[in-house]
Amino acid sequence: MDFNLTDEQDLLRDGLTKFLASRYDLAASRTAAKTGPGWQPEIWRGLADELGILGATLPEDAGGSGGGPVEAMLIAEALGHALLIEPFVDTVVVAGGLLHRAGGAEQLLAHIVDGSAIVTLAAGEPASGDNWRTVTTTAQREGDGWVLDGSKVMVLNAPLATHLLITARTSGDPTDTDGISLFLVEIASRPAGLTMHPYRTVDDRRAADLVLQNVRVPAGALLGGAGQAWPSVEQARDEGAAAVCAEAVGAMRKVLGDTVEYCKQRHQFGTAIGSFQALQHRMVDMHMEVEQAAAAVYLAVLSLDSDAATRAKAVSAAKATIGRAARFVGQNAVQLHGGMGMTEELAIGHYFKRLTAVQYEFGSTDSHVSRYADLTRP
Repeated sequence: MDFNLTDEQDLLRDGLTKFLASRYDLAASRTAAKTGPGWQPEIWRGLADELGILGATLPEDAGGSGGGPVEAMLIAEALGHALLIEPFVDTVVVAGGLLHRAGGAEQLLAHIVDGSAIVTLAAGEPASGDNWRTVTTTAQREGDGWVLDGSKVMVLNAPLATHLLITARTSGDPTDTDGISLFLVEIASRPAGLTMHPYRTVDDRRAADLVLQNVRVPAGALLGGAGQAWPSVEQARDEGAAAVCAEAVGAMRKVLGDTVEYCKQRHQFGTAIGSFQALQHRMVDMHMEVEQAAAAVYLAVLSLDSDAATRAKAVSAAKATIGRAARFVGQNAVQLHGGMGMTEELAIGHYFKRLTAVQYEFGSTDSHVSRYADLTRP
């Protein structure tokens, strides 16, 4: 495998890193998350207008740059390093991929590129847990449209979104993959029967639970063929998992760097605690976990364009590796910082919360271990 970046990819990474270093303040971000709208729209516009980041991986006919999984990885890692809470993965990677594969949504993709549209996927349900295959939300044909009924839980960025992509069953039993369809619902039109219960997550992101009662949508809201959405949804789930894994690598690199620097400065018994051999060994173990996680992410990203089985194995291996590494690196960073590692004043506490949440996004560590075992069983 070729791990060398092209000149264009180097410029993409360096430009985004400089932008975030000069424009994205962690304290301002947390203030916006807790007391404001939940994000910083001006940062989102800057990513779109000044850098073209929101279109880096989207097709050229929608105004994007036509990049691929490597570009998504570079962007996600940089965003993770800065602890960005704006919805890049959910809107650009997951929703953008679903809309592109469904076809006929070039105008909405163009709005994602210019930053005016935020789209998020509503796939999880109260009884499904990590299993997006279990879909009890139904879509019944009525006249020239559809009627949606059901509920969705933990829909990240739903309070910020202009559009929702909702999985619903148009045929088959609740656990069948055949019969799952995908519907586009515009929130700005405030469809009757759609109730949103918003909340803030442990890592300062906005999410909501949705209740759909006789929500009527036009025939054009159905994306792709009826009952044929699962392969694309499964691919979007893998693409989202790979992106948050890359994001976690960026966050862990920041956490490790801050911990090493802190141990150089913090003195105990008249000397820097970084000189204690036991703590040096601990930081070496953290470094090894980060590098193993990065290698797993590279494999997953370079496998996203492979067949479904190869892609699934590589992504689940990466997600399981990231889950272990994020837990180890986050917990040890907090321990080495002492009690102040969990305070709001230090960045390390915010990164620890994000690394904890990453372990459950797009499938928990345990579910991906089980999936990998199923895929590799003789």
